[in-house]
Amino acid sequence: MKIEEACIECIINQSVRVADAIHASASLSNELTSTVKEMSKSFSPYETPPEVASVVYEKMAKIAHKTDLYDEVKELSTKKALSFVPFLKEKLQNSKDKFLIATKMAVAGNVIDLAAAVRFDLEEELDKVFDTHFADNDIDLLQEKLQNAKKVLIIGDNVGEHIFDYLFIETLKELYPDIKYSYMVRGNPIINDVTLKEAKEAGFEKICEVVDSGVNTPGFVYNRANAYSQKLFDNADLVISKGMGNYECMYPSHRKDICFLLKVKCGVVASSLNKEVGDIICKVI
Repeated sequence: MKIEEACIECIINQSVRVADAIHASASLSNELTSTVKEMSKSFSPYETPPEVASVVYEKMAKIAHKTDLYDEVKELSTKKALSFVPFLKEKLQNSKDKFLIATKMAVAGNVIDLAAAVRFDLEEELDKVFDTHFADNDIDLLQEKLQNAKKVLIIGDNVGEHIFDYLFIETLKELYPDIKYSYMVRGNPIINDVTLKEAKEAGFEKICEVVDSGVNTPGFVYNRANAYSQKLFDNADLVISKGMGNYECMYPSHRKDICFLLKVKCGVVASSLNKEVGDIICKVI
């Protein structure tokens, strides 16, 4: 997906969210916003929104003298997500369809997105997601792909959401134990996306291979990934992509058998999918 006018406005607005998140002074807040507005004049129309955002966030981090703009917020997101784990494990244990519940759970976690134009409440989403139908519903096709797969790559998205991904992978391992699972994260801190640091802290290495993609974008950009990640992406029997950023970077893709799991949080992605903001998606291409 290439950047659209609405994406530019969204990226400019993200400078305000960053200022709020880091409790910036009035002068720093003004510098962040004015810098991003100036940068927006030269955004490339040939890049995806996450590619454009990567340069913007690197510049804002430099101005704010921070390596990770959202370090404190990510810690809070993780704690919030962990607080729901007992409830989710009980939900899985009592379910007659663990696969469906685990998949919806993984999508519910996708609301933890600090770059989205529309914000959702995690607790509210968990209250209703299990009774909500997928607007794009390829759940049966996803199961069929898993039944025939030997290598599955899950590409993570946001911190906090990664806790839900952990439970999702645990369930996949229980239902499809013969598959080798890999979980791919970002190459460096960008927005509130999951990196190797958060994946290791959550214990992902106990349940699957954890891979640093090397990308500096809030979405998996194949041409920016390291050689190992490109090979893993190409050779996996199935790729499960989490979130809008990954969708924006990977649709369309040079490969088939990608399942996009996400919550629609902006009009541009809604238009691309021919769905509505707020819909949940399980789409296999």
